[in-house]
Amino acid sequence: MRTPELLIPASSLEVLKIAVIYGADAVYIGGEAFGLRAKAKNFSMEDMREGIAFAHEHGVKVYVTANILAHDDDLAGIEEYFKELKEIGPDALIIADPGVFNIAKRVCPQLERHISTQANNTNYETYLFWHELGAKRVVSARELSLAEIKEIRAHIPDEMEIETFIHGAMCISYSGRCLLSNYFTGRDANRGACTHPCRWKYSVVEETRPGEYMPVYENERGTYIFNSKDLCMIEHIPELIEAGIDSFKIEGRMKTALYVATVARTYRKAIDDCLKDRGLYEENLPWYREQISNCTYRQFTTGFFYGRPDSEAQIYDSNTYVKEYTYLGIIGEENGEGCYRIEQRNKFCTGEMIEVMKPDGRNIRAEVKRIINEDGEEQESAPHPKQVLYVDLGMKLSQYDILRRQEMETEKEGN
Repeated sequence: MRTPELLIPASSLEVLKIAVIYGADAVYIGGEAFGLRAKAKNFSMEDMREGIAFAHEHGVKVYVTANILAHDDDLAGIEEYFKELKEIGPDALIIADPGVFNIAKRVCPQLERHISTQANNTNYETYLFWHELGAKRVVSARELSLAEIKEIRAHIPDEMEIETFIHGAMCISYSGRCLLSNYFTGRDANRGACTHPCRWKYSVVEETRPGEYMPVYENERGTYIFNSKDLCMIEHIPELIEAGIDSFKIEGRMKTALYVATVARTYRKAIDDCLKDRGLYEENLPWYREQISNCTYRQFTTGFFYGRPDSEAQIYDSNTYVKEYTYLGIIGEENGEGCYRIEQRNKFCTGEMIEVMKPDGRNIRAEVKRIINEDGEEQESAPHPKQVLYVDLGMKLSQYDILRRQEMETEKEGN
């Protein structure tokens, strides 16, 4: 049985460190260019260098995305970028474009080359093609079933690796090859600038009646004809392992530290429990379900893993997220007086009951005793995002503990 890697996304250096602490075997990140998440914070070369060093100190690998579909005027910049990456030493590059692959092979041959899902990898001959060219790993197309992935595993060399998305947002377009954003806004999804028009609300206009918008109702809230549910395979870890997948990939390179910590911690425990004892995994299924629902999500689906999904399994009937917890901040160093540094992310107040989320799976309720600003002054609330504060929860905390507040509401997703 192959032991799967848990591969977690990171939008920033802070989130990378959280992914590492909360259970990732590997983290994938984007630089400031040539990846498909131009709107993410992404990594400067300095942050990338620090992040790779931090991950390697903890025995965690780092993969850098360079998965745009390149045009001629991208190529010189890509070559220079790969020369810089060669010096800072990530573990692999994630690439979709054959030309970019050739540049990487020439400029930094010591770095593993992984083939992005954007390359539409749907059969074992495609895997063999990339293997012969020197790819170490191929990311399967999201349209593949478990049976098809198992068939691929049976036809490729043992040393060739299969990486598969098992959790997160599902692009409604075939393997993410979408033209909607480019058509509507001039921002090319295949060059990292997607504006997510698949999440917008649509009506129909008849050609001879311009300006007359006719709603197409799926329900009373409107129609979201391209809007997919989120993939979640937490209840199917044994089947994923049995299919021969080497890397379990989580989507979400624009997500918060709270989301990353929640998903990493939950899948880490589920994978470890399953490898130890399938009975233990099945016994703990209620805990996994509860924990995975604690991060912001749409509704869940198993995608294409068990065959072609019908409309109920794939189409999501609104553009809202389910939000059960609000992210408050990450615990930093202690000031010697029982207060811990945080960079506050959402408002909270003294006397409020919040929750401390720990990497080992514990969630501890605690009362906010004191809030102190950088000038040493006490304040009743923390109203300003990104303000550096020191908080006293009346208990000992550890660096990288996460503070959150339970909610029961929905948060509208911006277009």
